[in-house]
Amino acid sequence: MLTQQMTATQVFDKYRNDMEKLIAYLPWLEEKSGKGSVSSTYDSDGLSEHSISFPVFDGNLLRFVKDAENTQFMDRNYLYVINRNRLKTPQDEIAFVSKQTMLQMSNIGGVLSKYVMGGRTKSRLWSQAVDQGVLLAIVRRLKELHDIGLNGLTESTGN
Repeated sequence: MLTQQMTATQVFDKYRNDMEKLIAYLPWLEEKSGKGSVSSTYDSDGLSEHSISFPVFDGNLLRFVKDAENTQFMDRNYLYVINRNRLKTPQDEIAFVSKQTMLQMSNIGGVLSKYVMGGRTKSRLWSQAVDQGVLLAIVRRLKELHDIGLNGLTESTGN
């Protein structure tokens, strides 16, 4: 069910536990965003000279991805959100996420899904999302909406 068809209170109740799960990563995301330090290439004893290199990810990033995958935010049709809203760059996505209300939680999930689900086939998306601040923007917005939900929903949520 799309969140636009629900009341703000129903949306908050539906996503509350998932929001809290991801908000727990906010301090780590604030520390790592823009630093390019969440992945490296495995290279032991000149291995890269004779074989394909592969990325090694920060354990917190892998836990974030695993936790995010097990939330209601995941949407296999995330490309509809990306294309419908003409989101071409990470800056577009950050600006878009920051404007979403409680009733547009599925849009936030669409952007999150792009990186979490897309990272399963293009692993550079995970570190890119941290480096460019997209995951930080998503989790910050979830925290703002969570705080609004806890403090009582108002007209600013679209309800």
